Amino acid sequence: MNTATASASGAAQKKFLALQDILRPKLADGLIVAFSGGVDSAFLTWAAEEQRRAGGGELLALTTLSDSFSQAEKMDAERFIAEHGIKHVWHESKELLNPEYAINDSNRCFHCKTELFNICGDAASERGFKWIAYGYNASDRGDIRPGHRAAVEHSILSPLAEAELTKDDIRLLMRRNGLEMADKPASPCLSSRLMTGVFITPKKLKDVEDFEAILREGGLRVFRVRLHEEGKTRFLRLEVALNEMDLATKLREKLVGEATARGYKWVVLDLAGYRTGGGNLQVK
Repeated sequence: MNTATASASGAAQKKFLALQDILRPKLADGLIVAFSGGVDSAFLTWAAEEQRRAGGGELLALTTLSDSFSQAEKMDAERFIAEHGIKHVWHESKELLNPEYAINDSNRCFHCKTELFNICGDAASERGFKWIAYGYNASDRGDIRPGHRAAVEHSILSPLAEAELTKDDIRLLMRRNGLEMADKPASPCLSSRLMTGVFITPKKLKDVEDFEAILREGGLRVFRVRLHEEGKTRFLRLEVALNEMDLATKLREKLVGEATARGYKWVVLDLAGYRTGGGNLQVK
């Protein structure tokens, strides 16, 4: 380990100890972690369980299910919970019934997180738990996150950010502790694949999920399928990692056949490759 790596590792460990100090009194009062199956909430859930086993308290991981939550993500969440023996519940989420969510504007995540935190609040009240936390971390402060506004309005804790843990810190600590999600790509909900302003329906979400399954089964690891609507024309845009574009082109016939069968005019490969925030791109 070189000096820079050792320094980063030591700094991350200090933040982890700070996280344990933050979690300890919360667990004593009862803590629910909103567990999405992604890297950040997985690390927070694991850290809380480690602290619970060491110092006692009550912990419950809660995951909501809706058409915007893919089967692949559900399987990842199930494996993680089973692997670490964490007390966990599934709960149906109905954000798609909210027209303010379905119009898919810049506040979509606010309405989604509001639904999530209302569900967590009900679960906390039923069990006599005092605290709710989610996986917002120190790196997220630089992004515009309407979902965090919902967290603030609902008095939801952000222990990772409070401990100054960044995304890099979290992945480093997960690797050090042998957690299988350490290198999992970012995994926002399926609704984020629909371009801003495209009305959200279960069918569109299922189409995106099915096309991403084709890419996954074809050996790709980092990708998004973006759904566009221009007037009456619908098409799919594939964002994939630059080193995986050859794999994507090998799936051309299957992708085009499926797209045509489902009423899409085109399925196109975006030569700019995968990037975060691709669902919000605007032509200038």
